[in-house]
Amino acid sequence: MDAIRRVLAALERFPLPVIVLAMRIGVGMVFFKSALTKLDDGWMVSDSAIALFQDEYNVPVLPPALAAWLGTLNEFFCSLMVMLGLGARLGAAALLGLVFVIQFLVYPGNWAEHLMWASLLAYVLTRGPGPISLDHAIAQRVRTGMVHA
Repeated sequence: MDAIRRVLAALERFPLPVIVLAMRIGVGMVFFKSALTKLDDGWMVSDSAIALFQDEYNVPVLPPALAAWLGTLNEFFCSLMVMLGLGARLGAAALLGLVFVIQFLVYPGNWAEHLMWASLLAYVLTRGPGPISLDHAIAQRVRTGMVHA
């Protein structure tokens, strides 16, 4: 029993900021890589991506071309925000909205994967990106500047 307690105590000393950074990079890369598959060589949304939104995704209300652009821009920029920890809560909120659209309108059978993405994004949204982030560095600078002002 004592050995188990020592192992658990050692595990609890692993730095949480490193875990949060890994979570942000992991979930961010899912969306970033997805965005890259939808862009052509000229950094425009490809015709095949628009066809995907028309034939497979069938997002209601929005025309396929607009849905392709909005979805790709969301995936590209918001994933960078989450991974860099710059405006991370806003980026996480936008990607979380995208996850809900994917879950309820596109691929409802992939709920386990979507739950994992949503959980990681909800952590960033509700707890922030952690101390290994640009948001944290900027906040530190602002606080330091306020003290010296």
